[in-house]
Amino acid sequence: MANGTIAFDTLSTSGQISGTAVSVDTDYLAYGSAKSWGGANNAAVINDSLNVASSADNGTGQYTHNLTNAMNQDINNLGATACIHTDSGVARYFGSGTTASAAKLRCVDEDFADEDHVHAFVIHGDLA
Repeated sequence: MANGTIAFDTLSTSGQISGTAVSVDTDYLAYGSAKSWGGANNAAVINDSLNVASSADNGTGQYTHNLTNAMNQDINNLGATACIHTDSGVARYFGSGTTASAAKLRCVDEDFADEDHVHAFVIHGDLA
């Protein structure tokens, strides 16, 4: 069987889901859309995600989310995180040890002490 190339600039749907046809520029798919995202509880149990193979609770306020498909560079510069807390200000960020295939998140309270939280993340950039 011969392999070939299909080239196109726009993808179009028939609108079967929403009832309205939609077109998407292929540059948006390659460069503008998130390559991974997820939402998890304070024990790192994912409740919804894209491109997440597994997750781990590494201790108070520290979580690792392993990607199914790695990025082409360290995730530190490619994403954003959010830790959701109702009664205090919370800092959130990708923690040390983050790689191209594992997002390590850290949630801390207003005094920068590790604290468990429901959390979310999104990663943009190029897949490896």
